[in-house]
Amino acid sequence: MLTTLYIALAITAVYAGVPNPEETKRLMDHLSDAEHYRNEHHNKQFDHDAFLGEDQAKSFDQLPPEESKRRLGMIVDKIDADKDGFVSLVELKDWIRYTQKRYIVEDVENHWKQHNPNNEDLISWENYKKDVYGFMDEMTDSEKKSKEGATYKNLLKRDRRRWQYADGDQDDSLNRTEFGAFLHPEDHSGMREVVVLETLEDIDVDKDGKLSLEEYIGDMYKPEEGESVDEEPDWVKQEREQFTGYRDTNKDGFMDEKEVMDWIAPPEFDHADAEARHLVFEADTDADEKLTKDEILDKYDLFVGSQATDFGEALARHDEF
Repeated sequence: MLTTLYIALAITAVYAGVPNPEETKRLMDHLSDAEHYRNEHHNKQFDHDAFLGEDQAKSFDQLPPEESKRRLGMIVDKIDADKDGFVSLVELKDWIRYTQKRYIVEDVENHWKQHNPNNEDLISWENYKKDVYGFMDEMTDSEKKSKEGATYKNLLKRDRRRWQYADGDQDDSLNRTEFGAFLHPEDHSGMREVVVLETLEDIDVDKDGKLSLEEYIGDMYKPEEGESVDEEPDWVKQEREQFTGYRDTNKDGFMDEKEVMDWIAPPEFDHADAEARHLVFEADTDADEKLTKDEILDKYDLFVGSQATDFGEALARHDEF
């Protein structure tokens, strides 16, 4: 139940990207819940989510390589908007933004219908709370005091605060746009403050309201048992230097809310552009700064991948191909 609840509430939008400042943790312009780099190794699942959208990426994971390549080829034809036989950086960036928005729009639509079956103009907090957390009224005192009960209580508290941030007119009810901000705060600039608060709470292990160097590193790197600081990968050492030389602007040894805001949600950063540039860099074999269909298909595992040997159960969106 806890896992389902986490998914239903869209609790986390945290992902890490290393090793350079442009690819460290970003929450706004959300592309994937996957980490772009995991313990120094590039995580292609992030690229799959960014390129396909998280919904389609799951379906492609069920495909054998031949079918995955075939569908990828059809996607490439869609991305090539001017039909010149190449995928430019601009076309790839536009596609990534499209998949990002499509996933969010569909997710909001599904949750709106789920919590508003009569399609009314507003969803009240009391109705949402009853729908999602009503089961807590049936919990015994011992269950409420358990670790799981404490988790539910914290989730309710976090949702209540996020709801209030999304509620522009403060009538304790959300219209469709406000509900979208509630579900996907990472996609709304007006929700930056609550995104920072949630991120800080998630990473702040000792709950002192600020991030230490070890908490900052610990969120993106988990050392092997017995590994010393001297044995850390170079990118981790670079991140330590980033923390002391760049993130901790007031040099007090910690990152406060403002410093966390500058880290995860800088207004000048365009993650779709950064991801498009990354994909072009990885697949552009002739270094002409644009991609042919063959170049993309040769790197199909980077763009879409395939983890299964058969089709599995779901081939969602097969009508699109």
